[in-house]
Amino acid sequence: MSAPTDMPTRTRLRHYLTNLALRGFFGLALALPYRWRVPLMGWLAAHVIAPLAGWHRRIRRNLAHACPDLPRAEVDRLIRAVPDNAGRTLIEIYSGADFVARAKGSPVEGPGLDALEKARAQGRPVILVTAHFGNYDAARAALIARGHNMGALYRRMRNPYFNEHYVRSISAIGTPMFEQGRRGMMQLVKHLKQGGVLGILTDLYAHDAPALPFFGQPARTSLVTAELALKYDAVLIPTFSIRQDNGLDFVVRLEQPIASSDPMTMTQEANDRLESLVRQHMDQWFWIHRRWKLAGEDAPDRD
Repeated sequence: MSAPTDMPTRTRLRHYLTNLALRGFFGLALALPYRWRVPLMGWLAAHVIAPLAGWHRRIRRNLAHACPDLPRAEVDRLIRAVPDNAGRTLIEIYSGADFVARAKGSPVEGPGLDALEKARAQGRPVILVTAHFGNYDAARAALIARGHNMGALYRRMRNPYFNEHYVRSISAIGTPMFEQGRRGMMQLVKHLKQGGVLGILTDLYAHDAPALPFFGQPARTSLVTAELALKYDAVLIPTFSIRQDNGLDFVVRLEQPIASSDPMTMTQEANDRLESLVRQHMDQWFWIHRRWKLAGEDAPDRD
């Protein structure tokens, strides 16, 4: 895979070296048994990758913006714990069959489970609105194992070298996968019309989207998920994979479906549901993302 020819040389080199380093970390971790590789990658992410990538600074800045009253000791803990969860998530995705075997045994619970099963019996489409929390792919693996025709919408990584093998890895967990864009949207719509289940992560900054409250601060949030649910009469269920204390297992929680109303109201409720869960498990949400695009970060090409 080569980088786009219009990419600046410095950016291309940075992407290439970042991918090279990550592949080295992955190779080291994948050589170990699963129960060792996951915590090892968490440690590497927290103590090696995060400082080099500037994650510590970004986490601290996001927490100061969204949770200014958080005690300093808790901020210091999260600066280590958040990258640890992110590192675990990455190596789990790259672990293929090992991860699927573990994740498919996850307990699936919550009031949304009955709604999901009822929709399957009726042939009605379902959209699982989720986020970069715990390991979002654990729910996908668990529900595919239960026989649900579950697809997922994903956003192409900005690092083209990393994107190539990343897409292969997430596709190994289950298909179909729909890349964000015109072609992927056409495939996605067909999947919904056929009564399929779709997972969408909605917690990334969306340029030109409305700014809706998240942790009391305006965060540009796409309305597309709610718009799709309304247009195709899909059940909209907030769904989260909660990492357990052993760091390896998950509980998949399907919450009460979001009632149909209008896109803004439904999207705000999705934000509120996520915020409520994050406040219970602060270390499991990806505070490394530029969710609010703070001062100096508002360019749309720097997600």
